[in-house]
Amino acid sequence: MVKIIHWENENAVKTACSVLRRGGVIVYPTDTLYGFGCDAKNESAIQKINSIKGRISPMSVLAPNKETASSWMNISELDKKNVLEILGGSTTVIISVIDEVVSNSITGDKQTLGMRIPDHDFCQKLSHAYPNPITTTSVNRTRQEPLTNPEKILSEFAHEIDLIVEDGIIEGSGSTIYNFQDRELNILRL
Repeated sequence: MVKIIHWENENAVKTACSVLRRGGVIVYPTDTLYGFGCDAKNESAIQKINSIKGRISPMSVLAPNKETASSWMNISELDKKNVLEILGGSTTVIISVIDEVVSNSITGDKQTLGMRIPDHDFCQKLSHAYPNPITTTSVNRTRQEPLTNPEKILSEFAHEIDLIVEDGIIEGSGSTIYNFQDRELNILRL
């Protein structure tokens, strides 16, 4: 049975952390859309999200702050400074990272990872409270539009997720995605 909790509930972060620790999948609000989340070091949880979405492709993760994001990056200090200027809010940056930040099934052969620091209080609290990176990928099946209404999310994914942290209808669009490669930032999606 899927549990539903409002993001402002005093137990929301604790409940989400408990689900993540047991390898569960959560749906949570960001500043752009709802996201599927799991422990980004838990291979079976990652596979659950891939199965739900009906695809195997890279996922981004939440970073609690720029300092943590910087510590995950495998680039020069000067390049970190440039990347950190745009990282935050509705921006995702795909970048080379150090080993073992997340499961290899997320970084792939290129050892790259998409990072976000959403401007949503729940994301901030959750990413500070949970010891590992948390995945963030839109709540939809492949080639379908992201779901923005918690009732529709529950109807579609009730038997595949463990928790919905709800914040009403979120009428956003996906984050802007940059790829940092060869010392340059290139826009992949606006």
